[in-house]
Amino acid sequence: MTETQAPPQEALPAERKRRFAVSADPRLLGLAAVLVVLCLVGQFTRPELFFTESNISTILRLAAAIGVVSVGMTFVIISGGIDLSVGSMVGLAGVWLTTLATQSYGPFVMVLCGLAVGLGCGLINGVLVAYGKVVPFIATLAMYVSARGLAERISGRRTQVVADQDFLAFFRGSFLGIPTLIWLFALVFAIGWVVLNRTTFGRRTYAVGGNAEASRLAGINVKRHLALVYGVAGLCCGIAALMVVARTTAGASTNGMFYELDAIAAVVIGGTLLTGGRGSLIGTLVGVLIFTVLSNIFTLNNLDTDIQNIAKGVIIVLAVLLQFRARKARTGP
Repeated sequence: MTETQAPPQEALPAERKRRFAVSADPRLLGLAAVLVVLCLVGQFTRPELFFTESNISTILRLAAAIGVVSVGMTFVIISGGIDLSVGSMVGLAGVWLTTLATQSYGPFVMVLCGLAVGLGCGLINGVLVAYGKVVPFIATLAMYVSARGLAERISGRRTQVVADQDFLAFFRGSFLGIPTLIWLFALVFAIGWVVLNRTTFGRRTYAVGGNAEASRLAGINVKRHLALVYGVAGLCCGIAALMVVARTTAGASTNGMFYELDAIAAVVIGGTLLTGGRGSLIGTLVGVLIFTVLSNIFTLNNLDTDIQNIAKGVIIVLAVLLQFRARKARTGP
């Protein structure tokens, strides 16, 4: 009887221990504390504006597009890659879905066009990286230049105003008093979290980022998986393009400018290792909110954007240094 006796309840399975460790990650708690401090600063400096329903809605709507892009970027960086082209893909998808030809077919075709352009560009990146063996930095840099140039070519460097009122009515509308853009961001984030943490695709993403060769020997089709990961990032860019076009009511080749920097910064701030194999979408979400709240505070207080950019740069450097120290502490000197 003693040999077949069940183990005590306090002996948690390894998986449950890992989940508890993730939920109690001190880095996530530290990020949450930084976000709370920023909110207190905003309330202290502009108490009549910061914690109003209008301003909170503005913060979340501004965070929505870059947040969706950051979800895709999290997958890419966890897999051991990088994507410098996300901003250009947002611009290209936004221009393509707002051409007169596309708008003439109605909002459904506009949405499909934006998603297809983003997905297609992402898969091109993935094929170049995985099958062409092009370094991710170079492959996505080429897409960065090409997509922006193609967007300028299609639009003639002119802003294309959205004339389809059904498209604007849906994406600029609200449900239960919450803007549609926020709901869309929440949906993308929830799906991304489930895929990353509860599916084989997510586990393989961590495995490939941790050790691609060991993953190949374990039976994972590393090339196909990397191509799909970049496809996920491109699809997120297509969704973000819909959100940007809806918010600005126009498509322009300048849409998504510097999104790649903001997305990488949010992912790094959230604790995802640039070397791959480790990361968290929860951390990415907090990172996005930190930068969005910071920008909102500067806007409400009429502070120069150059100071805001300096502050962002300092935060990014501190985050990378903390990552380095944490990794060194785990691996030893």
